[in-house]
Amino acid sequence: MQITFASYNIHKAVGVDGKRDADRIIRVLHEVGADVVALQEADRRFGERETVLPRALLEEAQWQVVPVAERARSIGWHGNALLVRRGIEVLDADRIALPALEPRGAVRARLGLEGMEFCVAGMHLDLSGLLRKRQIETVCRTMDEAGPCVLLGDLNEWSLRGGSLAAFGKGWEVLAPGRSFPGTRPLAQLDRVVHSPHWQVSECQVHHSALAVAASDHLPVKACLTLSA
Repeated sequence: MQITFASYNIHKAVGVDGKRDADRIIRVLHEVGADVVALQEADRRFGERETVLPRALLEEAQWQVVPVAERARSIGWHGNALLVRRGIEVLDADRIALPALEPRGAVRARLGLEGMEFCVAGMHLDLSGLLRKRQIETVCRTMDEAGPCVLLGDLNEWSLRGGSLAAFGKGWEVLAPGRSFPGTRPLAQLDRVVHSPHWQVSECQVHHSALAVAASDHLPVKACLTLSA
């Protein structure tokens, strides 16, 4: 079973032109062509924390929104949302509280496809290295014994291999799709895909297009993974 996973910090759908454009984000997602996507900064920061990507647009584009939101007008939790393409079954979903000084969290789902089950988590980690380390440890403990897992998100880690990435420990493979931030002139590999030993990697890259550069301050990253029965 081959699945393409992606992570995309959509910057509340505000592009480099300063305009909020949900349709532009949807078109970038179409370019990426993933089956499962973790979004960061998917909801507005203040007020009712409503989504910046209307559900109607997502449904039109054949996306299922994983039910992790606490608020009726949101699609995420602390800005983290999960989208899965039609045909993938959402078996259950929940939220993961992270240690933080500011509101931070991660979201998790158990998914089913072709008679097989796997888990995915999306996260947007802290700017503080110490807190990032503790947040990664929390997510990994939550996913322990969950079987095949893929972790996605904006890890806010500038180190290529060290720093808080060491907190994933043995058994987790931290992929480096490439430089994804800032989108106009990428310098840092902030956006990552991490997987359990159950998966084989056939492709891992940054999605770079003129539309993606315009749509957000991050570029999407994706990895094509294969899970054997």
